[in-house]
Amino acid sequence: MSYFGTIYTDTELPSRARAVYMYLRDRSDTEGKCWPGIKTIASDMKLSRSTVKRALADLEKAGYLKKQPRYRENGSSTSNLYSIQ
Repeated sequence: MSYFGTIYTDTELPSRARAVYMYLRDRSDTEGKCWPGIKTIASDMKLSRSTVKRALADLEKAGYLKKQPRYRENGSSTSNLYSIQ
């Protein structure tokens, strides 16, 4: 079964979350990590930033994704690190 097998059968997960999961999976490295910004995901997928944020929250809540905030040396925020579970 492909790595999408469990996400396809999860009837509780909204379609927006499935689509964002596939996007992140496609862009992740061999360890399942990637760090696109919300604005980038929204632009690439033609979704609103709010929809992307909801999808990421859905994925994190369902256990498909782990989000780790990242910061610059000056303390300001940068894109999050997403780990596919």
